[in-house]
Amino acid sequence: MDTICAVSTPHGMGGIAVIRVSGDDSLAMVQQRWKGKPLSEMVSHTVHFGHIVDSHGEILDEAVLTVFRAPNSFTGEDVVELSCHGSMWIQQQVIATLIDAGCRAAAGGEFTRRAFANGKLDLSQAEAVADVIASQSRASHHVAMNQMRGAFSRQLSSLRSQLLQFVSLIELELDFSEEDVSFADRKRLTALATSIKEVVDSLAGSYHAGNAIKNGLPVAIVGPTNAGKSTLLNVLLGDDRALVSDIKGTTRDVIEDTIVMGGTLLRFIDTAGIRQSSDVIESMGIERSFKKMDEARIVLWVIDATAPVGELEDFYHQIVDHCHGKELIAVINKIDAGSAHDVVKKLNELGVKIAQISAREGIGVEQLKQDIIETAALPQVSDENAVIVTNARHYHALVRASEALERTLQGLDAGISGDLVSQDIRECMHYLGEITGEISTDDILGEIFAHFCVGK
Repeated sequence: MDTICAVSTPHGMGGIAVIRVSGDDSLAMVQQRWKGKPLSEMVSHTVHFGHIVDSHGEILDEAVLTVFRAPNSFTGEDVVELSCHGSMWIQQQVIATLIDAGCRAAAGGEFTRRAFANGKLDLSQAEAVADVIASQSRASHHVAMNQMRGAFSRQLSSLRSQLLQFVSLIELELDFSEEDVSFADRKRLTALATSIKEVVDSLAGSYHAGNAIKNGLPVAIVGPTNAGKSTLLNVLLGDDRALVSDIKGTTRDVIEDTIVMGGTLLRFIDTAGIRQSSDVIESMGIERSFKKMDEARIVLWVIDATAPVGELEDFYHQIVDHCHGKELIAVINKIDAGSAHDVVKKLNELGVKIAQISAREGIGVEQLKQDIIETAALPQVSDENAVIVTNARHYHALVRASEALERTLQGLDAGISGDLVSQDIRECMHYLGEITGEISTDDILGEIFAHFCVGK
């Protein structure tokens, strides 16, 4: 394969930059631009000081070189990493001189794709590399590290092995069908299929929590106009993210931002004030408010403590249908401006959890944050063997695998022929294999690795 090179550290100027080179000729090509101990004399996994030179032998920079000899490297190929100063000009010149020496500029995710192709990682582990890099909280980092270390892969491998034994017994019967020999106990096969389906369903069921851990648990901030939704968003984020105005209907579109709170990544969504409006743009914003409520896991209903109590029940009935299966917290705002006694009494009648704050003065905000953290109640991921699915591609494959197992169980119950049962089992194995890359296509691989950064 071609020898490729790229800057592996983030784009921009910094103290140092790491330039990675991988391929069969990486040592020979880097040697052309290295002034120091010959690479041929370097032992794998050792670090050396020297200078990077251009094609004319002029020194570009002093650098530290690390060599990883195949197959004991990230990609499984000979890999050289050059740590130079982080000047953008130096980075560009080093890449240019390596290309002049015969390297090719790497495409996005090409190093990890080579690691997959060379059997250093399976596909789910390769995807976890990107998740580790992108992790924004302790939980998302822990889940990604578990997957990268192979916890998910080992569980899927075990399931596929059991299914392979399952289908082998059935297909063995087909080979001896004329002798009327029975190898597969249908009751035992039914129990096995049921057990495997429970595991697959459990993995698929973890996706919604896993997606929240990875991308942020969605928290929708809703309420009538001028209740203080945008002020609350700004206070929760610690930044003036949303425009605040006394003019009703200022927020006409959804504003989103994430923050780690209590170790949990939360995605706060400020929505347009819900009211009757003849303004076309504002009406579109209100429609999006209801859509975001449907997507949220927690809904913060912001109420103006000074507003007429009679409006509360009408508004509650507008939003309650969008809050099924979600946690609803009524946030009584502006308590510094007047008594909230009547509002609290009405909300208690409606059976809604209550928080009282003044977003402008910061009163009660810390307690509200704690309420949100406790309400989030995401699963604990301290167990290094815990598997939580965070990837939509994995989730959809698991759902299809479960559907194939359901057809298998129905077939066994109905006593259909072994060849049809075998077909459903193999379909389940196919979908599980898609997750780890045992079954893959160039289109799938291209789509996955295209989202990786260059240099990884």
